Amino acid sequence: MSFDTIKYEVDGHTATITLNRPDALNALSPHMITELRSAYAEAENDDRVWLVIVTGSGRAFCTGADVKEIPGDGKVVNERPYLSTYEQWEAPQEGTPPYRTMAKPILAAINGLCCGAGLDWITTGDIVIASDKATFFDPHVSIGLVAGREVVRLARVLPRSVALRMALMGKHERMSAQRAYELGMISEVVEHDNLLERAHEIASIVNSNAPLAVRGTRLAILKGLDLPIHEAEMLAESFRERVTRTEDALEGPRAFVEKRAPEWQCR
Repeated sequence: MSFDTIKYEVDGHTATITLNRPDALNALSPHMITELRSAYAEAENDDRVWLVIVTGSGRAFCTGADVKEIPGDGKVVNERPYLSTYEQWEAPQEGTPPYRTMAKPILAAINGLCCGAGLDWITTGDIVIASDKATFFDPHVSIGLVAGREVVRLARVLPRSVALRMALMGKHERMSAQRAYELGMISEVVEHDNLLERAHEIASIVNSNAPLAVRGTRLAILKGLDLPIHEAEMLAESFRERVTRTEDALEGPRAFVEKRAPEWQCR
């Protein structure tokens, strides 16, 4: 697919989406948001793609909404008529992957400055790694805006006091990649020049596993987080039983017994 503000590439079973407005620090314009939604849909509907990497070009991953395109009244900009689509009745998602409805995992590779709506990839990504040059903060209160879903999500990822500190300090305090790792906000800190190589290495490892089992496991965890433990267990078991009916569920044990690498068919 051809895009103006992002790059979309497929290599093997991995799709890589690169936020590509480096001069604007990859700030999210309405057009960029539309292109991201198209790219997510393309990856989700492409049978070749088993995992999606999201990263940024230049010195920033994403600095949130493009302030130059926020109207004076502070309302969210939509390319479609006001309240004409379901997503306009929901909390604004901006660049957030549709993690509640997509089956394929997202790996976020944070290459630099990450703030505001850029934090959504941190809190909704399945695997999040960061360059040792990455920094994190939320600037909303420093520009006169209430920090909304971004920090609500952060408060589910970070300790309450840390999330509140980040939200209330605004642009005046930044969290390093190392500190984010220590707090569990990201899972790995990588030397800057090796970030994409490491992201693809992790993607290859995930893609060496049975893709339907990966998706079922991901869905079991994410959908179970909002449920009492017993209901979450039962939901996970229902996903497990569905996958046992697939060809890959037969191939895995067969390959193990025959001492060879499995040949996953994703069916």
